[in-house]
Parts: sequence; structure tokens; C-alpha cells
Amino acid sequence: MISREPTLERLAIAQQLMLDPFGLSEATLQKALALIGEHQVDDADLYFQTTRHEGWSLEEGIVKSGSFSIDQGVGVRAVAGEKTAFAYSDSLDTESLLEAARTVRTIAAAGQNRRVKVARKPRTASSRVLYAPTDPIGSLDSAQKVALLEKVEKLARAKDPRVAQVMASVGAEYDVVMVARADGTRAADVRPLVRLNVTVIAEQTVAGELRREVGSGGGGGRFGLAYFTDEMISTYVDHAVHAALTNLESRPAPAGEMPVVLGPGWPGVLLHEAVGHGLEGDFNRKGSSTFAGRIGQRVASKGVTVLDDGTIPDRRGSLNIDDEGHASQRNVLIEDGILKGYIQDSLNARLMGVKPTGNGRRESYAHLPMPRMTNTYMLGGQRSKEEIIASLKRGVYATNFGGGQVDITSGKFVFSASEAYWVENGKILYPVKGATLIGNGPEAMNRVSLIGNDMALDTGVGVCGKEGQSVPVGVGQPTLRIDKLTVGGTA
Repeated sequence: MISREPTLERLAIAQQLMLDPFGLSEATLQKALALIGEHQVDDADLYFQTTRHEGWSLEEGIVKSGSFSIDQGVGVRAVAGEKTAFAYSDSLDTESLLEAARTVRTIAAAGQNRRVKVARKPRTASSRVLYAPTDPIGSLDSAQKVALLEKVEKLARAKDPRVAQVMASVGAEYDVVMVARADGTRAADVRPLVRLNVTVIAEQTVAGELRREVGSGGGGGRFGLAYFTDEMISTYVDHAVHAALTNLESRPAPAGEMPVVLGPGWPGVLLHEAVGHGLEGDFNRKGSSTFAGRIGQRVASKGVTVLDDGTIPDRRGSLNIDDEGHASQRNVLIEDGILKGYIQDSLNARLMGVKPTGNGRRESYAHLPMPRMTNTYMLGGQRSKEEIIASLKRGVYATNFGGGQVDITSGKFVFSASEAYWVENGKILYPVKGATLIGNGPEAMNRVSLIGNDMALDTGVGVCGKEGQSVPVGVGQPTLRIDKLTVGGTA
């Protein structure tokens, strides 16, 4: 049996789902792009997408809700200088596509623009093979999905009698995209995505008062639902129950400036927010990032190397191609403390005189692409976790985070720790509640003094928001010590 080259296979799937049923052809795509090219533009593209999503949720021992949705459409874009014209349609037919192209054609010429040349011969873009083009929705039937959630609840309740409530959900998505660029590039991707979540509420009465605490766990990636084996489910449940029971014993967090140790894996969300967003090309082109104009300069301690890598197989943040048709890349952003580059989409890369980095991403066909992270993480060092914790005379050891926010211009961030511990003389004494970490991204990176040898990626739950758009991402880091952060506490 002779199989097709993977990129051609994905293009065939996209054509079968989004072009053929609606009478669209390569000639139609070229006609739409030619309409846009009648005016002065620097770039133009068509972005086709069809997405099916299914979700199930369990609460109080029963499956209370299920959902299924289908969304499809096309986004049409033209770029002239810094200006962008954009239109989209949720109808995939010739007239809707051409009408969107006519709307976009009215873009006003500005700056030193050239008339875009529409290539007569399409060419297949290079891309990667990071995950199978599977439909995860069909990887388990409805009864199996219900049984999966019931198993999660049963395991969680069996862990400890203090577990009073269990909530679980499972979601699966089948997303097919195709990009047609004016330069002739044709690219497509078939993106499976699954996620399982578990949240538990634990209760205990102390001195006549009832105390409730929450813990959560879960994960997923770009594969089918069969990934959620009994062993994997047990890992998620253990994490959720442990977090809830730990917080039942927590005391008010101290406040003040102190050294902080961050655990591996999901705590890399602080790196994502405090550093990653500041390294996105649009903020740096406009000069609004604290990292703007600093390539080649030291922006972090020696030993700190930060990557954005969209090429890790099966990961939630990975992509065979970005949403502009460029193959994903492994981009070194900071190397041994020195700023090496930014993550770029095509517009900002062109205006900054560099190449795109495979980071042009959009929430859907109804949104414009912009430079976004994929899997952002810090490489590991030489120290053990135990050695790093033992270095704390008085400080906080944070192993999990809830919400956080950052100001790109100043680099200031605020994060709430959902699981953290008070450490004295190198010993973990007790869990703390209400710890908020406050700092400045570049300053924090320059205060990293110890880097662990236990680098880990998160379990596959990250969602990144920017300018109203949400996309799946990954984060990661090793255990690391930051010599000084402000801890806002309740003690």
C-alpha cells in the first residue's frame, strides 16, 4: 500500500471537508486572492476551518450535561503596511468567499506597499508530523465517555472520606484548517485535541467549624480519548485530592519580600505570563514591551534558557503548521540569560525585517492571526529539588498556581498560588493559603539563582488569552529559586 505524503494527505482531508462539498476549487481560491490583489497590498490569505466539539460533564454522581457543536467558515485577510483588512463568513460557498474578498479589497493603500502578485501555480508548504490526523470524538462511544467520568468520581471518593463532592468533565475536538496564501502557498492541518478535568471539594470540621477546600487535576493533548487509561486517570485524581486535602491543613500565608521556590511543570505559567507575552513580536515592534530593543542583552540570570517550541509531539500547544501556513519551530528566546529573539507572525516579522517563527495563531476563522506562544518552557539545570528547597532559610515553596496577570509594558505580574508551603531552615513546615506572588518579569528572571534538574511540562491544560482570543498552549519549567519576590499573604 502506498500512502500519500502527510502534508498532501491533510490538504486532501481539508479539500474533502471544506471545498468539494461547496463547489470550491483551486480556481475559486485564485480568483478570490486575485480580487484582493487588485489593490496595493503586501500580503493576502484565505483561512478555511471546520471544527467539531463534544463535551460531557458529571456532578453529584450523574452526567448532568452533554454538548456537541459544529462551526465552519472562512476568514479573508489583506495586509498593507501595518494596516489589515479582514472579513469572514460562516458560509463555505463561492459567492460568500468572493464577497468577503471584495470587502477586503477596499483596504486603503498606505506606506511603501507593493502590489501583491498572486501566484498561478500553488505550492505545498512544508510542515511537520507531530500528531495523527485522528478524530478523537469517535475514539470512544457515548457509553464509554460516561463510564470514564463515573470512574473518575468513584476513584476520587475512594481516596479519602473527606472528599464531599466530585466534578469531572471530558472534551474532544476535531479541527481541520487550510491556508491559501497569495504567494501560492497551500497548507493544511488536522488537529485533534482532548482534555479531562477533575475537581474535588474536601470538607472537615475543626473546633466546630466546617472548612471546605478545592483541588483540581487533569490533562490532555493531541490524541484520542484512549489516552485516558486507568493509570492516567488515577494520576489526575491523586493530584486533585492531594491539593484539596493539603489546603484543608493550610495556614494563612506570611507577607513580605522573601525568596521563593517554584515547583516544576505548571508553575511555568508564571514564566509564560511574566516573560513569554513580553517576547511576542507585536509588542516589541511597537516598543510597548519591557524587552523591546534588547536582543543581544542580558535579560535573565546565567543558566536561564527559555524556548517556545511548537514541535513537541502530541502536546496541547504544538502545531504542524501555524494559522498562516508556516511550519512550527523550536525557537530559542533566551539563551543562558541573553535575549536571542522574539516570536513572530508574518505581519510583524515583515515589518521587523526578520522571518516568521511559526507563531501566527488565531482562535478561529473569525479572528485575525497574531504572534502567540505554543509550548513555552525553561530548560533544566544541575540542582536537585531537595537541594533547592534546603537553600531556603525562610520563604515560600509554590507548587501550583491559579490565576495571574501581567502588564506587558512594565513587566509587573501578580499570581495567586493555589498550593504552596512555608519553609524554614530548609524544611517544609506547613501548607499556606492565600499566597500571592508579586514581581517584575525581567527582575525575577535576573534573580533566578538555582535551577533544578527536573524540568517538566504541564499535563496539558493550558489556555492562553490575548486580545479576546483564546488558544491552547503548554508551559513548563524545572524547580527553580528566585531570590526575592514580594509575597502578599494573609498572616
